[in-house]
Amino acid sequence: MKRSQINSLMAEADAFFKSHHVFLPPFAYWSPAQWQQQGAEVAEIVDSRLGWDISDYGLNDFARYGLLLFTLRNGGPKSWQRGFAKHYAEKVMIAEAGQTHQMHMHLRKLEDLINRGGGTLAIELYNATDDDRLADSVVRVNCDGIWRELAAGSIVRLQPGESITLTPRLYHRFWAEGGRVLMGEVSSVNDDLVDNRFYEMIGTGRFSDIDEDETPVYLLCTEYVRFWGGAQSAQRQG
Repeated sequence: MKRSQINSLMAEADAFFKSHHVFLPPFAYWSPAQWQQQGAEVAEIVDSRLGWDISDYGLNDFARYGLLLFTLRNGGPKSWQRGFAKHYAEKVMIAEAGQTHQMHMHLRKLEDLINRGGGTLAIELYNATDDDRLADSVVRVNCDGIWRELAAGSIVRLQPGESITLTPRLYHRFWAEGGRVLMGEVSSVNDDLVDNRFYEMIGTGRFSDIDEDETPVYLLCTEYVRFWGGAQSAQRQG
């Protein structure tokens, strides 16, 4: 992806969030220069990869295959070592009409996907076989406290205010219909490095390489260590 596109997507997303009365924490707007001024006190933001996360899977076609989210909170082993065990995570996301997030599952994460506003959120569902293929068995899911049994490959459509609970090893992909959707995600701890399984990944991977055609306005969650002033002291503390 080009940095100019990332900068533009962040500005558009921030305006969309605010139009739905969703406001991001202050670190969402720290510049690279401000990150250089931060010390070890912000280690949790870095370790838990809080913040902006934008990817086109290396396909250079964000409008068709893309993902934009902001991680608001997330736990993990390092947070537990600091004396408070966060066993949960929360994200806010945008699903664009015509844009598909690739079919995937999580090995451990339990998550609720919530339509917070906008168009219809469509979610396609399959159980996983023991060898991580798509099963033809009946899918059992919970939607706002009500259990539903669905045929493999069924599409659940959520209107604003509705949600679905996705259990581990349940393949899913989602997209917006009838307009952009503001999505919420509430889950157990999120770990994109080890917990995701993509079914026949299209592209080069979850995180995109960046063509630095202009200066970053805000940083992606994967970029903090390059700029963070407290990186060395945090490494010494383990």
